[in-house]
Amino acid sequence: MGGKVTKEELIAKAKKPGEDAMKLHPFYKGKVEILPKCCIRNFDDFAIWYTPGVAKPCLDIRDNPEKVYEHTNKWNFVAVVSDGTRVLGLGDIGPEAGLPVMEGKALLFKYLGGVDAFPICLDTKDPDKLIETVKLLQPTFGGINLEDISQPKCFRVLETLRKECHIPVWHDDQQGTAAVTLAGLINGLKIVGKDMAKVKVTMVGAGAANICISRIIMIAGITPGNITMCDSKGIIHKGREELRDKFKEKWELAQKTNAEGRTGEVKDAIEGADVLIALSKQGPDTIKKEWIASMNKDAVVFVCANPIPEIWPWDAKEAGARVVATGRSDFPNQVNNSLGFPGIFRGTLDVMATTITDEMCIAAAEELAKCAEDNGLREDYLVPTMDEWEVYPREAASVGRKAIEQGVARLDLTWDELYNKASEIIKKSRDEFHVLQDKGFIELPKE
Repeated sequence: MGGKVTKEELIAKAKKPGEDAMKLHPFYKGKVEILPKCCIRNFDDFAIWYTPGVAKPCLDIRDNPEKVYEHTNKWNFVAVVSDGTRVLGLGDIGPEAGLPVMEGKALLFKYLGGVDAFPICLDTKDPDKLIETVKLLQPTFGGINLEDISQPKCFRVLETLRKECHIPVWHDDQQGTAAVTLAGLINGLKIVGKDMAKVKVTMVGAGAANICISRIIMIAGITPGNITMCDSKGIIHKGREELRDKFKEKWELAQKTNAEGRTGEVKDAIEGADVLIALSKQGPDTIKKEWIASMNKDAVVFVCANPIPEIWPWDAKEAGARVVATGRSDFPNQVNNSLGFPGIFRGTLDVMATTITDEMCIAAAEELAKCAEDNGLREDYLVPTMDEWEVYPREAASVGRKAIEQGVARLDLTWDELYNKASEIIKKSRDEFHVLQDKGFIELPKE
């Protein structure tokens, strides 16, 4: 008979993915490669795909630039761009060290969203060079996914590129994290029976993710004055004059949040809160049990630092939290960007949208929340899991429709048309992977 799992066993389980990664990354020597998608019946076909035949579509694109989406794979190409300055919870480890993460991102794009993504790690920390490089990549790609770029430059890079690019650009650490967190928040508040407009929200960590989350949840219905945000120096409030010139995003938040004018440390901000959203220093003791115990009854807690959450979820539950979410797949309630970016980009690409708006992110969050609700919400099931593949075409369809409503789409399709299109692309991508694995072209690791 199985007994209760001990904390030591849970911690050992939490360490295992890293141990396995050190074995399997060198086994495969990378996670993605390029395969052809056109037929090669014999060598005569190369005259079609390359010279001389290829000249005809080239000239057609020259005369009709939008035809690039018809003649090439631009419609489905996304660049995953990083400078390696803020990789996961590891900090500035450099572009080469960030490459395994970007390859993993490309793998998830393909398997979950049917998107052909390429990892592009850049050997520069200069935001102007990042901006210029991304702009130069536009002819090849249908969209850009910025990844693991340190703050505050990530804000300027994203803002500038969204204004100046003619293809959609987004920063997954900002908008992707915000979309999935909002989905979890919507359902977490349903479970505990609390009103979004009335709850008090404490946010620990004032990096790119939480700053964007604060913006998105305010648009979605959280009262700005009910949010208390903390950075490494404590609670953000109107008296933090040093923020005015050094960090405009934090200063703007100081003007609209924390209506009570709270000052002090993180523990002071957490006391009396209904919701905690932490994306800060990895734990497990960044957030203390006694701080969780000081929250209001039926607290909803998101502790999403990677790879170790700010507090172990079982400790948060013992301290009185009713609903606990983390960023890890081996714990219940994973608030995982992988639930967001594949479907969001699928919908964006399928309507040939020119940008990804906050409202498109909120549409994705609401659809994610509905997907989980359709399956029956529980305290350990706030958002869908990655293996619920139908989530992604539903999300894509909702994002595509919102883009159409906002006038940022080049194509006008119904929800059902978008759902069917996304389902077909995603299913094909998964089937191709399984054929390669079943036929031995993707070798299984030896035990």
